This record gives sequence, C-alpha cells and structure tokens, in this order.
Amino acid sequence: MPKPLVLVSADVKFFEGYSWHAAPDTYLKALINTADVTPLVLPSFGDEIDIDGLLERVDGVLATGSRSNVSPDLYGEEPTEANGPYDPGRDATTLPLLRKAIEKGVPVFAICRGMQELNVAMGGTLHTEIQDIDGRHDHRAPTSDVPDERFRIAHPIQVEEGSCIAGIFGGKPVAVNSLHRQAVGTLGKGLKVEARAEDGTVEAVTAAHAPGYVMATQWHPEYWASSDEPSQQLFKAFGDATRAYAATKSGT
Repeated sequence: MPKPLVLVSADVKFFEGYSWHAAPDTYLKALINTADVTPLVLPSFGDEIDIDGLLERVDGVLATGSRSNVSPDLYGEEPTEANGPYDPGRDATTLPLLRKAIEKGVPVFAICRGMQELNVAMGGTLHTEIQDIDGRHDHRAPTSDVPDERFRIAHPIQVEEGSCIAGIFGGKPVAVNSLHRQAVGTLGKGLKVEARAEDGTVEAVTAAHAPGYVMATQWHPEYWASSDEPSQQLFKAFGDATRAYAATKSGT
C-alpha cells in the first residue's frame, strides 16, 4: 500500500526577486522519517486552491510553525508592526484548509503557528504577546544562532488526565521546547485543552467532537523527532492516524 500523502502548509517568502512557497525541512524530515508518510507542500494561494478537491486525494494535513503570526484582524483585533510579521497568503489558505479537513475527518496535526491558526479557524482568539501578560512566563526562544539552543527543551507541561495526548504519552512526564510570542486566548468552538504550561498557557488542544484525528501543540516536536521520545510519539501517532484514514478510503 502506498504511504499516506500529507499536505503541509507553506510560508510565503520573498527571496532573490521571487515569491517562494516553502516549508522548513525539519517538518518534512519528521514526516518522512518518523511518521513514515509522504509530505506535499501546499502553496499559499488562498481561494485559488481547490481545497475540497485536494482533501479528497490526501490522508492528512500538517500545519507548521513559522516566524510569522496570524493576523489579528482575523480575530477582531488590530494588526500592529510590533506583532508582525504577517503572512496573509498563508492565513487565507491554512485557516479554511484546517476547517474543512476537520469537517471531512482528515487527520490534522498543527504545530505552533499551526495551533494558533486552528484556534482562529474555529472562532477563537489569540494573546498577541504573552510575555507582556502579568503572571505569564516568557515563552520566546533564547537569543542564539545555534538551532539546538533555540529549540532546547525548556519547561514541563501539565497534561489533562484522560486526554488524547495523555494516551499518546502513556502517562509519562513531558517537557517541551518554547519558541512563541502568541498563544491561545479564547478557545475556538469545539476545541478542548489537552495540556498547559505551568503559567496556564495552553500548550495542546484537540477538536473534541471531530470525526477524525486532530492534535495541535504549541511547542515544536518536529525538531527533536529523531531523538526525543514524546516528539517521536506525536509524529508516530499522526502517521498511524493517516494510515488508518487511508485504509478507510481504500476499503481495507
């Protein structure tokens, strides 16, 4: 049986006189080597893309993290230069993609910006700069040019008992990395908190009554998917979900 096909969200970047639609290879490698699926990067052309048609052909959706933020005007706030950069092409593509994937039961894994996109897609809001909120920790990455230092494991999370993610981790304590300025504010309709940081920041959510698999993490399991057990478990669980979904389409 062919490996499952997984759509991967794309950032729009301007480089050498061209607009590039691209995804970091850390996500692609984690999908190939740990989830054991085939990734397909989806260009961010908004309603020029036939999302419904694409979702009939694939077995999963991965929404990646990014240096850009979801534009606040999508959840009723004013965009500011300080809160940027923004990526309107990605917003216009990934938000409807996530909504429709959930409706159709296509497995979804959303990471960092992807989790924020999921929350906004479902009608929720975001805190734009959580390090400025009293009582919250600074969840931004350390200032470093060394990737391993920027993506280092930074803090523990508190996993909800009986949650989907608790089942994935098997009840073991979990610590995660932290590279974000935005975080879930008002939870989107139908979403359920799966884990929080010690300061109350939402670290993982799922779609409680979705017909298919949905997992979203505020941290970056893709970076350590080859060596960190919880990161591996998340990608393997997503890969298993895509294989189960593909089997239902093939009738096996």
